Amino acid sequence: MKKIFSSAFAMWLGVAISGVALAETATIAVAANFTKTIEQIGEKFEQETGHTVKFSFGPTGKLYAQIKNGAPFDAFFGADERRPLKTIEDGLGIEASYFVYAQGQIALYSAKYSVAEQPTEVLKKAEFNHLAIANPKTAPYGERAQAYLKSKGLYDAVKSKIVNGESIAHAFQYVATGNAPIGFIALSQIVDPQSPIYQKGQYWVVPQADYKPIKQGALVLKRGEKNTAVKAFMEYIRSSEALEIIHAYGYSTP
Repeated sequence: MKKIFSSAFAMWLGVAISGVALAETATIAVAANFTKTIEQIGEKFEQETGHTVKFSFGPTGKLYAQIKNGAPFDAFFGADERRPLKTIEDGLGIEASYFVYAQGQIALYSAKYSVAEQPTEVLKKAEFNHLAIANPKTAPYGERAQAYLKSKGLYDAVKSKIVNGESIAHAFQYVATGNAPIGFIALSQIVDPQSPIYQKGQYWVVPQADYKPIKQGALVLKRGEKNTAVKAFMEYIRSSEALEIIHAYGYSTP
């Protein structure tokens, strides 16, 4: 798969939004980690454009499987690049519309243990009953968390304590409810002012040098090729208003 540059996206977008368009509805598949962020962006988008966006959230692998099986989505916002790019290989996505919309960060959170000061020591001792992570088979955040543990020689100490959430949202629920006293979750879930764990407990941001970057890719699917709402949303997600929201939720952008 060749790399798709932003200029290709710009060319596609210029053609896509030319002309006057009536208000439409777009249905978009979105990785669970980006839930709060895109909901806030979507609300502003609807207010400013008159279009409607409906989101379907879940683990990236599961969303990809749904798209491949004919789910009625107009666009796909993944938690990685692999699955969105795979839709292009499968003939389901529009290559020129592809771009990286955010880069996520993993954080180790606990309301009980001193992870901010001694993250490695806490993991080595493994005195907790449960360590929550997203399912590494379907969720990129879980795959990166597991890879980090293995690369640092920590996996054997904690593997019997790991509880897998179907998505990063489910892993977050484990720690937010206290069912797991510690877990690897998305930084965005911690810094969200509406999060139940906001300014509670401790967290440690895993250095990005210690795991493969979580570049989150998005694209328009063939079903949404002529949908003016999804084309307008793909433009809006790159606006200064949307980028401000994305950064506020703990993501970086290209």
